[in-house]
Amino acid sequence: MHPETASTRVAPTHEDPNQFALLRQRRFAPFFWTQFSGAANDNLFKFAFTVMVTYQLSVLWLPPAMAGLVIGALFILPFLLFSATSGQLTDKFDKTRMIRFVKNLEIAIMLVAAGGFIAGNVPVLLLCTFLMGVHSTLFGPVKFAYMPQVLSERELTGGNGMVEMGTFVAILLGNVAGGLLVALPENGLIGGHTTVAVACVVLALLGRAVAQFIPPVPATDPHLTINWNPFTETWRNLKLAHQNIVVFRSLLGISWMWFFGAVFLSQFPSFAKEVLHGNEQVASLLLVVFSIGIGTGSLLCEVLSRRHVEIGLVPLGAIGMSVFAIDLYFAARGLPPSDAMGLAAFVAQPAHWRVMADLALLSLFAGLYSVPMYALIQMRSQPTHRARIIAANNILNALFMIGSSVIAGALLGAGFTVPQIFLFTGIANAVVAFYIFMLVPEYLLRFVAWVLSRFVYRFKVRGDEHLPTTGAAILACNHVSFVDAVLLMAASPRPIYFVMDHRIFRVPVLGALFRLAKAIPIAPQKDDPRVYAAAFERAAQVLQGGDLLAIFPEGGITKDGQLQEFRGGIMKILERAQQEGVEAPVIPMALTNLWGSFFSRIERGTAMVRPLRRGMFNHVGLNVGQPVPSREVRPALLRERVARLLEA
Repeated sequence: MHPETASTRVAPTHEDPNQFALLRQRRFAPFFWTQFSGAANDNLFKFAFTVMVTYQLSVLWLPPAMAGLVIGALFILPFLLFSATSGQLTDKFDKTRMIRFVKNLEIAIMLVAAGGFIAGNVPVLLLCTFLMGVHSTLFGPVKFAYMPQVLSERELTGGNGMVEMGTFVAILLGNVAGGLLVALPENGLIGGHTTVAVACVVLALLGRAVAQFIPPVPATDPHLTINWNPFTETWRNLKLAHQNIVVFRSLLGISWMWFFGAVFLSQFPSFAKEVLHGNEQVASLLLVVFSIGIGTGSLLCEVLSRRHVEIGLVPLGAIGMSVFAIDLYFAARGLPPSDAMGLAAFVAQPAHWRVMADLALLSLFAGLYSVPMYALIQMRSQPTHRARIIAANNILNALFMIGSSVIAGALLGAGFTVPQIFLFTGIANAVVAFYIFMLVPEYLLRFVAWVLSRFVYRFKVRGDEHLPTTGAAILACNHVSFVDAVLLMAASPRPIYFVMDHRIFRVPVLGALFRLAKAIPIAPQKDDPRVYAAAFERAAQVLQGGDLLAIFPEGGITKDGQLQEFRGGIMKILERAQQEGVEAPVIPMALTNLWGSFFSRIERGTAMVRPLRRGMFNHVGLNVGQPVPSREVRPALLRERVARLLEA
């Protein structure tokens, strides 16, 4: 049996209406609070150390201007060195054991760091910074490989949203707590340094205590032989990720998001001081607004995706990131010079609200952009080496973040202002996003399907639990309108390859969309034998690859709204698949209430004649039936099943 079995994954129930319900369940809650405490401790430690070196200690070999850069570089370095090894360990061992080992390591590091804080020993704290980077490097693959084993596909987006939100809240709280605690006046045993030392150890102990309640999660590749050479293994991980081109380009997309975010986060202090004319409190406010935006966007993903992995949100996120990054430049450009303002004076000026709104919205859209990408990688990666692919993502993230620092530094050196850097980043994001969506058109197609199913129609899917999350299957649906295929895309979390009448490819816009979707044109054998034969050959390849194939067995769009007779082409597809050793079930489906809508042929046998004949936001639906084993399929039987679904 595959290690990722039903026993380790619990399906959602009607009693679990949204992602917050996961916080009441043992499979998720202890894991969530464990990663929350770890992220908080990382940032409490780093920020307290940075403040201590910058403001409180005089270290000749580590000037204040360099302290933040050195601490950040030491923390990121382990991601480059040890991510590949970390991914292997996560695939090889029980993930719960790995989590507990990492938390034990955190306690040991924080005990050493506590001594460093109390003694004011900078070299010891620099060593602990590197070791906390090792701790985070080990935990990263575990965090994202754990969720797909304990959450169903319907819960994966919500789970990722909760973790993303929790991470940014923990970062925010850790930074705030670190800054406040280290600033406490030294007074015997209760000074700021001692308080920070105690807080770091207590957080590590709490995280380890909570980790004890995480249920066992079996290894996905227990016989893996560890390659301890980080350089050869890093290269092998990147090649492994590249085998699935959609996953690999999604890794690049996530890494770009970290590039984008790192530009803004790194410039907050100088943006607050030089452009907004605010003090340290204003810089902290920018971080708060950014964190709240990311958290809100992450949580919105589940609502907007109807509890599925909806990568159609990614283009929406990219558009919002660019729009509000560019608007941030215009909002900040005209601010008049001023003396340094405190928080109250800053908030009292209406011009600053536009700046904060832009910052909140660009980070909200960054949450919409990143969460579906993480969920896609988790769902599409092969379970046996999922953690190694996530480790490859961590390597790319680190490289992109380093690249963002280098490029931002070069732009500043060339005379760019901070708002101009934001403008440059917003425009670059639009270019990069367009390039990614052209390379992986599935994102763009899903975005079109998402918009159509929510803003043109009110689309409701019933029986979507019958849609298989893995393996080959044929979807057999009635054909009512020119956008049937787009609506089926919106209903399925997996990509679908459509067999469609070759004439539909001549329809403006829709034809281009279906070519982008790699739909398979088919023509009657007497009209074009070559296209007819090629369609069946391509359909067999799709099923052999374990993908979803959709057909419209009526052979064309209905002209009177009635269900037509089903043709025999589906039998030929099944026979070809069986010859290749593939037994693909057939899932009957019925699109309801589409007849009479803008894209149907109700008007003189054509379509798109009277756009508002049924008003806006037509209610339409899709009913999905139980799979029919391939050996039992007959055209008449399928038509009967679809007819029943139309009446349901």
